[in-house]
Amino acid sequence: MSTGVIKKVAGPLVIAEGMRDANMFDVVRVSKQRLIGEIIEMHGDEASIQVYEETSGLGPGEPVESMEVPMSVELGPGLITSIYDGIQRPLDDIMKISGNNLKRGVEVPSLKRDLKWEFVPTVQAGDEVEEGDVIGTVQETVLVQQKIMVPYGIRGTVKEIKAGEFTVEEVVAVVAAEEGDKELTLMQKWPVRRGRPYKKKLPPEMPLVTGQRVIDTFFPIAKGGVAAVPGPFGSGKTVIQHQLAKWAEADIVVYIGCGERGNEMTDVLNEFPELKDPKTGQPLMQRTVLIANTSDMPVAAREASIYTGITIAEYFRDMGYSVALMADSTSRWAEALREMSGRLEEMPGEEGYPAYLGSRLAQFYERAGHVISLGKDGREGALSVIGAVSPPGGDTSEPVSQATLRIVKVFWGLDSQLAYKRHFPAINWLNSYSLYLDDMEKWFNAEVAPDWMEGRQKMMTLLQEEAELEEIVKMVGMDALSPGDRLKMEAARSIREDFLHQNSFHEVDTYTSLKKQYMMMKLVNAFYDRAVEALSQGASLQKLISMPVREQIGRFKYVKEDALDQEFAKVEEELSAQIANTFGKGER
Repeated sequence: MSTGVIKKVAGPLVIAEGMRDANMFDVVRVSKQRLIGEIIEMHGDEASIQVYEETSGLGPGEPVESMEVPMSVELGPGLITSIYDGIQRPLDDIMKISGNNLKRGVEVPSLKRDLKWEFVPTVQAGDEVEEGDVIGTVQETVLVQQKIMVPYGIRGTVKEIKAGEFTVEEVVAVVAAEEGDKELTLMQKWPVRRGRPYKKKLPPEMPLVTGQRVIDTFFPIAKGGVAAVPGPFGSGKTVIQHQLAKWAEADIVVYIGCGERGNEMTDVLNEFPELKDPKTGQPLMQRTVLIANTSDMPVAAREASIYTGITIAEYFRDMGYSVALMADSTSRWAEALREMSGRLEEMPGEEGYPAYLGSRLAQFYERAGHVISLGKDGREGALSVIGAVSPPGGDTSEPVSQATLRIVKVFWGLDSQLAYKRHFPAINWLNSYSLYLDDMEKWFNAEVAPDWMEGRQKMMTLLQEEAELEEIVKMVGMDALSPGDRLKMEAARSIREDFLHQNSFHEVDTYTSLKKQYMMMKLVNAFYDRAVEALSQGASLQKLISMPVREQIGRFKYVKEDALDQEFAKVEEELSAQIANTFGKGER
């Protein structure tokens, strides 16, 4: 084991000498307090160590010991429902040892060693297995069945397999491989900075349905896709991520609170156990892993938290699950990179961020994807990554936002103006985009309705035309517009208020199925198309605008799923009848 001594301490950076035998990215224990750190640079026998705990009080001459393994996470039963810090230490176990104040140098295993899990084998002695094959299952929570897989790099014949209750360290199977017998436990370890391997990446052709209308209809994210949610303070980034965690079509949710304020993380920790999973009625925590790394924890640990989270997410993806990873927020992670880069006296890039910021972000986001996992059964899993970005003052021209936008395919631009108007979700429809639309057009047209894309395009055009007309209205007033243009403004208002505005606290409106989204789209578009036609035939504009049926179209979002068809037919009928009444006396 390689040991050295501290030569210099600069905040979270510790330089140790005498570390000739250590390797890059090895985990080290620093000083007698055994603070945890990671080697990020080597010069001869001098190692630069990023320490993930508070370093005040450390001084030169104290011992540093390399553990000779890279920073790894423990993967196995017990992950779900856990709340970890940035380096996968369970916060409940740390609390038992150190009380409410986190002590330094606490060593606790990531997966509980005393819990026994019911292991049900799915292979027999004599079966041939290879890396990624499922050898058995463990029912971890009511919602999640963990598949115990053959670790990477092992193939051979099953010599022995047991059934019953085991801890994560007990041997459940023995595989006779070429290089000798390999003992398999319920747990495996994986270095966090390396992506877990898979057989093949599939193209993003299927949406991750979220039940949020502005996302699913206008700017959908693919299963296995990546999205960025940049927005200023108070524009609703965290609310959107909570909504997606709750409603997105994902089997597992991994939520990383990376450098967020403590009170926001507290909200998550208090809310998630109480939230009911809409599909099963069980608490949402039964399929969630939380990584809490708040802004008052050491800055350096933020850097690890993102990698810890995505490695856990990849593990569940390998089992064939659809996983959604929320990173809140990558700006704080970039700040940790900036701090370490400054301490290492590297040449700064734009605004003091390191020059390699873009490539680090890309390495993180490219671990998402819809893949065929290792193993003979060809399981398909997907890992979708949604990263919040908190640009100072909401200015998306700063380096982190720009580097993120070069990588991600979906941009949900949050707008403080919309948030102040109480329009939530405050996603600005004029500057957001989704580059997955073309790939998914076929899916939407086949699975939802053949004219889905056409209807979406109509609405988008109306909103863009409204923005242009608004400029004119500001200058010369509403009365200067032609009746046709005033109708456009009214139709766009209907799209904004009735379709895009969604109340996440309303029991019905919080989630909208694709079928209902399509019906709402049809009604909003039908109002405009028929009104234009009626106007051209001499109907009164004033009567068209003040038709009572518009109120019904607006209230359609509160209709329950089982009453959709009936209500839809009723509103359509009402619309036809009221359009017919607009002919006759009245103003033009």
